[in-house]
Amino acid sequence: MEYNEIAHFSHPQHTLKFEHTEFPFKCDGCKEIGIGSRYRCAICDFDIHTHCALPSPAISHPFYTKCSFQFLPRPPGNTPRLCNACEKDVTGFVYHCNSCGFDLHPCCAKLPMMINDREVKLYLYRKVDAPCHKCGRKGRSWSYRSTCKKYNLHVACVREMVMESWHIIYVGRGKGRRLETRIPSLKNTLQTHHHKRKGKVEKCCEIAGLVVQFVISAVLGDPTPLIAGVIGSLMSRA
Repeated sequence: MEYNEIAHFSHPQHTLKFEHTEFPFKCDGCKEIGIGSRYRCAICDFDIHTHCALPSPAISHPFYTKCSFQFLPRPPGNTPRLCNACEKDVTGFVYHCNSCGFDLHPCCAKLPMMINDREVKLYLYRKVDAPCHKCGRKGRSWSYRSTCKKYNLHVACVREMVMESWHIIYVGRGKGRRLETRIPSLKNTLQTHHHKRKGKVEKCCEIAGLVVQFVISAVLGDPTPLIAGVIGSLMSRA
């Protein structure tokens, strides 16, 4: 359930208002990139994912049936911790299992188990035995894989693609800050994995492009067709 305006422990100075954005932002809760729905304080330029703004006190996950994950405002202990879903650093809000020591970013914890983009259905797996379209390796992090088994992307690789492709620069303008974004094309990532005739390559890459859009939107915290379309538009303009 979403609210138009909330008070949040991480930003007691002002209330946060719900809004949609077509531009990437850095979540001040989990410290990861987001797009789409968020809660924002325009006065302080403070943004958090919806998942971070309205966390569940405790969650379970089908990949870890013996675990109970508790929401924490910061990682426990003093040693660096990695998210078990995407293998990236955990530096802010986190779901932590005290008995097993597992950690999940809030957006990773809420990744949909199935994404349906009408062309291809994608299912989330803890591990797959097929190589990832991005890195070419098996195993590693959680993966989205299509039912046709032609498309496979590690959640970790999707995060890397986001970091490599979207350079977010805050430019000071008086009291405010402006967000500038550059999004280069990701087509080369897809085309290097196909060896068919030109027409089939283009069609295959077109579908694979849709797959990438939906997986990226899911990893960034808003797995909706609207946000996937925005990402596709930004990719095509790059």
